[in-house]
Amino acid sequence: MHEEVAAYVLGVLDEQDHEAFERHLDGCPECQAQLKELGEVPVSLDGLKHSPTASEDSH
Repeated sequence: MHEEVAAYVLGVLDEQDHEAFERHLDGCPECQAQLKELGEVPVSLDGLKHSPTASEDSH
């Protein structure tokens, strides 16, 4: 997996790297597949953070 895929999903690339990765992404089916796979991770993590059972389990 390209580390840029994870950085892109998490939104930690600077503007220049973000634009370069998007250009790369247009022609790379492997990164497109990885992006699709990882694209839901931040949303899932955020959902867990706000889940009542997540805070209850930590006690």
